[in-house]
Amino acid sequence: MKKAWWKEAIVYQIYPRSFCDSNGDGIGDLNGITSKLDYLKELGIDVIWLSPVYKSPNDDNGYDISDYEAIMTEFGTMEDFDRMLAAAHERGIKIVMDLVVNHTSDEHPWFVESRSSKDNPKRDYYIWKEGKNGKEPNNWGSAFSGPAWKYDEKTDMYYLHLFSTKQPDLNWVNPKVRKEVFDMMTRWCEKGIDGFRMDVISLISKPEGFPDAKVVGLYGDMNICANGPKVHDYLKEMNEKVLSKFDIMTVGETAGVTLDEAKKYANSDGSELNMVFQFEHMGLDGEGDFKWSTKHIPLVPLKENLTKWQLGLDEVAWNSLYFCNHDQPRIVSRLGDDSDEFREVSAKCIATCLHMMQGTPYVYQGEELGMTNTVFNSVDDFRDLESINAYRELIESGLYTKEDMFPKIAHKSRDNARTPMQWDAGENAGFTTGTPWIALNPNYKKINVADQLNRDDSVFHYYQKLIKLRKEHEIIVYGKYELLLPDDENIYAYIRTLGNQKLLVVCNFSKENHKFDFSGYENAKVLISNYNRDVREDGTLKPYETAVLLLENT
Repeated sequence: MKKAWWKEAIVYQIYPRSFCDSNGDGIGDLNGITSKLDYLKELGIDVIWLSPVYKSPNDDNGYDISDYEAIMTEFGTMEDFDRMLAAAHERGIKIVMDLVVNHTSDEHPWFVESRSSKDNPKRDYYIWKEGKNGKEPNNWGSAFSGPAWKYDEKTDMYYLHLFSTKQPDLNWVNPKVRKEVFDMMTRWCEKGIDGFRMDVISLISKPEGFPDAKVVGLYGDMNICANGPKVHDYLKEMNEKVLSKFDIMTVGETAGVTLDEAKKYANSDGSELNMVFQFEHMGLDGEGDFKWSTKHIPLVPLKENLTKWQLGLDEVAWNSLYFCNHDQPRIVSRLGDDSDEFREVSAKCIATCLHMMQGTPYVYQGEELGMTNTVFNSVDDFRDLESINAYRELIESGLYTKEDMFPKIAHKSRDNARTPMQWDAGENAGFTTGTPWIALNPNYKKINVADQLNRDDSVFHYYQKLIKLRKEHEIIVYGKYELLLPDDENIYAYIRTLGNQKLLVVCNFSKENHKFDFSGYENAKVLISNYNRDVREDGTLKPYETAVLLLENT
């Protein structure tokens, strides 16, 4: 298998608004990030994926960009960015930027011109359509509730917005739009950044004819736009014009991606992207196509899904390994156990299961502490547009009652991932001296960096060891994967093989003891264990116990 630095790297995602506030305004910023780079160096990560820091009116927390080459005032200045980039590079840490080019803000100068008249030169930078029978051009729904079309009185037409009404979709059919995007990307690469995470990149090519979609909830499914007819042509062009000219890392957020499509996006010939994020495993605790629920992620379907991707991309493409990001609730509350008794052991178990697979692992801020979902007392506690809009739309439509809907949205809200990073047990968890933009998780006095750095058995130090092991053992990065016990509802076990080495990974995802047969591994070395014991002693896995065994000369 062809080696590459980005296959061997560990990525740490920072959500700047919630990471560290340096000036007391309650909002995290670039100087706050710079002040914590030594912490990330100690953890051992290689790459920071930075959620958007561009100029933005903040309708969708920075994913609505009004200037791709300026910094949001709340986050600092371009000088602050340059200083952070240099400080990261001094520590051997790379910076990957969030690239949001399916849409812009409606306050971007391109859109201001585009909506000004039908004959404006930038009219065709966005997707404008006539209405049908006095209504929207088709039935597509927005990811943030409501229709995906917004009527614009001035020109008596509708523009497409697959997300917020303030996030109009760019028209990638227009070669001028593509050139603008590629030139902007080139300037960032020349500045010295180390790659791009590409937001909803699978949606940039819309289906020809803009047909109605299958209705999911109240509107047509926007995933009709996923993996559109020209998406691979556009990415090959992007690769040719920009990506291939720099030694950078690229990962595409690809909603609606299938295994076959992923093989094209992340193919090993390097003509498009290095890897993609798929979402199938993150939807397993939903209710069919309906995201909102209080369910736990079921283990057997999770094993089946992750195994499909491990085997399916082997040798032909590359996996990205993640459970957490800024759009996902905390994994300890979804797959583990966030009670005081089992939170730390289950956080370690989840981490082991993920980090020992083939692919590039992603750690989301606070995941290395075992941070959990927060507590919401009312809808007023939400800051996330998706959560607020879904709650109101589903209640007002009469489909659900408040009593039924609130716990589901509270459990699955993106705000669970966006509560401030918990640095210490002091005021506001050491995140800010001001009033935080979103309420802290009340458990910060128990779960915080200061406490975990002082404890050898902490989740932080366990992550540190997992990251170190990955750098020491090629088998963890490049080994083949084989699932054991596919139908076991409690144990996730698999084998990795490379040359004459074999790695056994065993994870008990339950509160009960379970037997496991370690035959053949009597002479294996225990690389890591979350109970600090030799798990083979009695052949019994304790609650959420995990261990990794390395067998040489098989």
